[in-house]
Amino acid sequence: MNQPNWLDPDELRAWRTFVEATQLLFDRLDRQLQQDSGLSHADYELLIRLSEAADQRMRMSELAEQTLFSRSRLSHAIARIEQAGWVRREGCPSDKRGTFAVLTPEGRQVLEAAAPGHVAAVRHHLFDQLTPVQRRQLQQIANRIREQLGHP
Repeated sequence: MNQPNWLDPDELRAWRTFVEATQLLFDRLDRQLQQDSGLSHADYELLIRLSEAADQRMRMSELAEQTLFSRSRLSHAIARIEQAGWVRREGCPSDKRGTFAVLTPEGRQVLEAAAPGHVAAVRHHLFDQLTPVQRRQLQQIANRIREQLGHP
């Protein structure tokens, strides 16, 4: 059996720092959204994706793909925010098996109320901490990891 190619001390420090930093960042952003608007980060992501889509609607399968949610997780999340009145589901007229998630006016209002605080938190906790060169490097690194993992 092959021996694992263990991380060297520098790689291990980089890995642990990356894990801790991303967990702290997403915990802080989720907490800010919860406190300011009652939204989870996942709810916000769904609402923002729908707000950016044509006619503020998207096929559930496409929404799952864009948000990296499993279909089951997406179905549960949409059911939760549908119950809150922020989205509604509509059947697809051209494909009877397809379903659209549609942002409601109430969902748009919730998103518009939540967005300024969320953007300020993202800016404060991430982008304000980086130089312009580091921002470009972050984008390049994230793209490289995403592409290696098979997500275009």
